[in-house]
Amino acid sequence: MKTAILSIGDELLLGEVVDTNSARIAARLADAGIATVRKLTVGDDEGAIAAALVELARGHDVVIATGGLGPTDDDVTARAAARATGRRLVLNEEAMGRLRDFFARLGREMHPANGRQCLLPAKAELVPNPVGTASGFHLLLDGCLLVFLPGVPAEMAVMLEETVVPLVLARRGEHPITRTMTLTVFGLSEAEIGARLADLDRSRPGLALAYCVEYPLVLVKLRAAGEDEEALTALLEDGAALVRERLGGHVVAGGGETIDTAVARLFRETGRTLALAESCTGGLIAGRITAVPGSSGYFLLGAVTYSNDAKVRLLGVSEELLAEKGAVSAEVAKAMARGARRLAGSDLALAVTGIAGPDGGSPDKPVGTVFIALADRTGCSARGYHFSGDRDRIRTITAVTAMDWLRRRLLAEENHPGGK
Repeated sequence: MKTAILSIGDELLLGEVVDTNSARIAARLADAGIATVRKLTVGDDEGAIAAALVELARGHDVVIATGGLGPTDDDVTARAAARATGRRLVLNEEAMGRLRDFFARLGREMHPANGRQCLLPAKAELVPNPVGTASGFHLLLDGCLLVFLPGVPAEMAVMLEETVVPLVLARRGEHPITRTMTLTVFGLSEAEIGARLADLDRSRPGLALAYCVEYPLVLVKLRAAGEDEEALTALLEDGAALVRERLGGHVVAGGGETIDTAVARLFRETGRTLALAESCTGGLIAGRITAVPGSSGYFLLGAVTYSNDAKVRLLGVSEELLAEKGAVSAEVAKAMARGARRLAGSDLALAVTGIAGPDGGSPDKPVGTVFIALADRTGCSARGYHFSGDRDRIRTITAVTAMDWLRRRLLAEENHPGGK
């Protein structure tokens, strides 16, 4: 089965918005054993969209399009689909019913412009949208299945999972089972990981490896296809065990977890509590912690002590220490961690301080200099790093490094439980 993805929107062509939808669709299809062989992007032009649909339908079994299903004048995808397939644009009563129900649930009056979202090609079948106003739809063109989804990523993702993937799999019919297992790696480059795993797939017939960078993490994807579900599961588990053996503690998550959910699980399992003191990350670490449901059970306090005055007043860092060592130093990071632990009464406290740039660096402490400290009842340790990249990359890798500190500390607690 040959599949193509069509992304629609002037904002995509102009670089104003990053096209995450096509990446998500391709990755989800790959996990289901369906290869995407082409991606195409066009603007909000009815003729260009119609021409792209006709072109893609000639050489593919499935085309999944996203974007242009909103209520404004530049949302012309439905008209283009009708034009490409030679159908009339008609009011879809089912779509209108769903739209009215959607606004009724919100307790709001529907704007007349939203009614335009129910003008769809004649005889198109709906792809329900449980979280937004734009119904998706699908129809055939010369034997090719055309599927249309809204461009809003959150809406698209739900519709893809609930309706589109099952629809495409049903169209594919009998096919070998495909299974994917993903392991998240931190602290090794893609090249280093590839070198360590170079012969793994060759030593395990039927196992394929793929790599995907989600800075600063690398996803190692193990894939296998066959007829026997149990055999595939065993092959993937064996391959994952070998990956963990070769990459050691750099494997930070697997089995559907992320590094953030893995840290959350470890906090729940160990019963430990946490406080944070952040400077250069400005709350990014606290954001990752609190994004996971249930974090209120272990996360007691987060302080963004950006200024020296805040470090002194809130965390008890001495002015003399700041003057002698500077805010970006191991000594101040330790003082911040101790202060946060004392303030919250937590088992653990982590602190970060650094220079994210683009300004503020010096020959001794260039942009990218970061110190992380972790305090518990037995003491406090700190380490300095020199990260590269722009401000966003430095802040991101600092936050992920901090999460990895917590992960490793909690794993050690699990393996060697002791007093708080």
